[in-house]
Amino acid sequence: MSGLRVKAFDELSAAELDAWEAVRAANPALDSPYFHPGFSAAVHASGRTVHVAVGNDVFVPHHRDGRLLRPAGWPGADFQGPILAAGAAFRPLDLLGNGAGGYAFDHLVPDAPGFERWVLSRRPSPYLDVTGGLTGYLGRASKSGKDNMGQARRRAARAERDLGAVRFEADAVDAGALARVIELKRAQYAATGAQDYFAEPGRIKLLEALLGIRDPGFGGVLSTLRAGPHLLAAHFGLRSGGVLHWWFPVYDPAFAKLSPGWILLRELVAAAPSLGIARIDLGRGEDEYKRRARTGESVVCQGIVTRNPARRWAAAAGTRARALVRSFRAGRNR
Repeated sequence: MSGLRVKAFDELSAAELDAWEAVRAANPALDSPYFHPGFSAAVHASGRTVHVAVGNDVFVPHHRDGRLLRPAGWPGADFQGPILAAGAAFRPLDLLGNGAGGYAFDHLVPDAPGFERWVLSRRPSPYLDVTGGLTGYLGRASKSGKDNMGQARRRAARAERDLGAVRFEADAVDAGALARVIELKRAQYAATGAQDYFAEPGRIKLLEALLGIRDPGFGGVLSTLRAGPHLLAAHFGLRSGGVLHWWFPVYDPAFAKLSPGWILLRELVAAAPSLGIARIDLGRGEDEYKRRARTGESVVCQGIVTRNPARRWAAAAGTRARALVRSFRAGRNR
C-alpha cells in the first residue's frame, strides 16, 4: 500500500487514535457513528480482526477476506469511507497491495475523495431531521410523515386501552430486551428469506458490547416500547454526538395491527432533544416507512476498487442483477 502502513486495530497508539477522532470530528461528512474509532474497536473486540491503513492523518479501517478488503463492520456498516480531513485528496488504489486485489464497498459516502471512477451504483439513504423534537420534525415532514405520526398517536392510545399502560424508554440498558430484539430480528430474516446477520455469534457479542458503552460520544442505544406486560417494538442503534443511526428495528408480529414501529419512532423523535440527537439516519433502502418518515436523504455508493477488469465486470454484473431484483419486488408490491 503506497504511502500507507497497515496495523491491526489494537496496535494503534493512543496518539493515532486521538488523531483519528480529531480528523473525524473536524469533517462533517464523517459524523456517522460508523466512522468513530469506537465502532472499529468494538468490532475488533468481538472477534473479527479490524486492520487499519494508516497514513498522514488518514485512517481506513477494514477487514481482509482473502484477496478482498471490506470496510470495518461489513456487512453491518451503513456508512463507509476513509477517515481524513475535508478536502484532502486520497488515492484508493493505495489500499491495494500485499496480496489485496480489491476494496469492495456498498455504503460509501458520496464525498469520499478519489472513488468516483470506482462507483458502480448509488442508492438513497434517508434521514430524519429531528431538531426541535416532534414539533420541529412535524414542521419539516411530508404529509405522509405527518399522517403516520398522527396515526401512531392514536394507536398508542388504543394500545393503552387494550393492553395496559404504554411505556417508552429511549435509552434502556436491558440485556433481556436486547436478546428479544435479536430473537425477533432473526425470526424476521427467516420469514422473509433474508440472510441471517446474527448467524455469526460474534455479531451478537458486538451488540452486547455496544449496549454497555455509556458515552454520548459513541455507543449503543436501545429504545423499547411496552404496553402492559408486552414488548411491542424496540430498536437498537448507534449514537455519536448528535447523530443516531437506526440499525436494528423490530416489532412483535402479534401486535402488527397497531403499527408499533411507528409508535416507537414517534416516541424516539419526541425524545431526541433530551438525548441530544438532531438527526436520525435511517440507513440505505427504499422501504415504504423510510420513504414516508424521511425529511431528506443522502446517497451511498456501491462499487469496487481493483486493477482487475474481470473482477470489476463481475461486480458490475452483480450490481445490475440486484437492481433488477429490487425493481421486480417494488413492482410486485405496488
